Amino acid sequence: MHEDEEEVEVQSKSSKKREMHALQDLGEELVALSKERLEEIGLPEKLLDAVREARKLTNFGALRRQMQYIGKLMREVEPEEIRRKLSQWDAQSKENAAEFHLVERWRERLLEDDSAFDEFARSHPDSDITRLRTLARSILKDRAAGKPPKQYRPFFRMLREAIRKETD
Repeated sequence: MHEDEEEVEVQSKSSKKREMHALQDLGEELVALSKERLEEIGLPEKLLDAVREARKLTNFGALRRQMQYIGKLMREVEPEEIRRKLSQWDAQSKENAAEFHLVERWRERLLEDDSAFDEFARSHPDSDITRLRTLARSILKDRAAGKPPKQYRPFFRMLREAIRKETD
């Protein structure tokens, strides 16, 4: 063997198999995406059709074969770009969930303890505390009367907007 000859990298059968399973798993993530998100990725038409077909299948064997086919088609695309996009969406989802939980915690605190409004006002000085107090009273009044609280969503929205203003 001459020094100027390129060395051929030999990949073991096991590593090839792991790589193919990883592509098939990525294909499963694609199948689970919404139509809008799937369109945003910009997959080749053949792969896009295969993913759409997999969504229609209910028979386990047929679905498994379709997923293997998707895995095969995935070899022709750059998986890192797809993985990057999926992780970006996942991060956004986690961020939205964290915000939602923060708003929920504030909503419950404000409905349980009237003194929490002072703390909320200090943390979020641009919020309309008077309006929030009015909505909270209305919710508590409806709860006491055994009625569904009509102001629950507007209260939640106002809290979310106030919190978003502070984090932006």
